[in-house]
Amino acid sequence: MSVGFVHAAPAATHASVHSVAADAYELTAGRFVGTAAALVALAGVIVGGLALARSRSAGRGGDAKRAAVVSLVAGLSGMAVGALNLAVADGGPGTGNGVVGGAMALVLGLAATVLGRLALVRSRRGQEESASGRGARRTRPAS
Repeated sequence: MSVGFVHAAPAATHASVHSVAADAYELTAGRFVGTAAALVALAGVIVGGLALARSRSAGRGGDAKRAAVVSLVAGLSGMAVGALNLAVADGGPGTGNGVVGGAMALVLGLAATVLGRLALVRSRRGQEESASGRGARRTRPAS
């Protein structure tokens, strides 16, 4: 009887050391952080795309510049939180650690940062052209 007890104790200890994968629909802290980071980065992509679309339009240089900065901040913060979430995760996809959300946050954050930077450069270039008069249409004086 004591031999069976000795063999059962290490097996029970060994089973408790392994981490158990979370259920598919359970919202763990890691999944929440990864998803939140991905959503922030996605918002940065959307704002960056809108800023890039209106960066050249006349009269909206300030709005496009502000949106480009928002896109840069959202992209960089999404990337930072996603990378931190991936760094502390102790398992792969499906373990409840938010690995998929963290990876999506990295990809979307990079896209938001690139879009925000492009929109910022274009809005500055558009402001410089309108200030120097090169961007305005010139009409010929009547002869």
